[in-house]
Amino acid sequence: MNAPAAVLFDMDGTLVDTEVLWWRTTEEVADSLGHRLTDADAPEVVGRAVEDTAAHLVRVSRGGDPDEVALALTGNFFRKVEAGAPMRPGAQRLLSVLEAEGVPFALVSASPRVVVDSVVGGSLAHVPFAFTMSADDTSRTKPHPDPYRIAAERLGLVPEACVAVEDSPDGAASAEAAGCGLLIVPSLLPVPRSPRRTFVNSLEEVTPALLRDCLAVDPS
Repeated sequence: MNAPAAVLFDMDGTLVDTEVLWWRTTEEVADSLGHRLTDADAPEVVGRAVEDTAAHLVRVSRGGDPDEVALALTGNFFRKVEAGAPMRPGAQRLLSVLEAEGVPFALVSASPRVVVDSVVGGSLAHVPFAFTMSADDTSRTKPHPDPYRIAAERLGLVPEACVAVEDSPDGAASAEAAGCGLLIVPSLLPVPRSPRRTFVNSLEEVTPALLRDCLAVDPS
């Protein structure tokens, strides 16, 4: 075979260029709490669930209610996404190639369902995902393995037969813990290297054969 049994794509920063929008959102909410966001905050902000980022902002600002901050983050981000989230370079080409070769693919995101549905209904409206998953669809989201394990189950596959495409440390940790093959296309945050992680600079470099080489086991 020259392709995996299935490909599981992260959304923010991987297929669509929303990480910058999320950073701007967090900056604005942090400012409202009296905290100036810096690079030191990035590990607690980029690729994290909304609740994790809200808890961090409340902790560092020593003010605010975590639930209210989470709602402010979600609402602000949603408005930015609704205004337009462009696809990442090479994303459309890769998705089209996988579709032409009959390789199923799904979306596995740590964003809330309202944000996932907005992006899938906008920038990704033409993409034939097998299904989409949000942070609301599992009891634990990234960096826990639950999202990728459940996504593989929904496809009737073991995680080891799937390749996850990720851009963040938490997303990579989630996919690796689930047992997926792992392709990393870093965006805002550097992702630690490990023997099970394949790195590329852009989705423009990715082919089905490269995805196949990311697998820990032969899906055939």
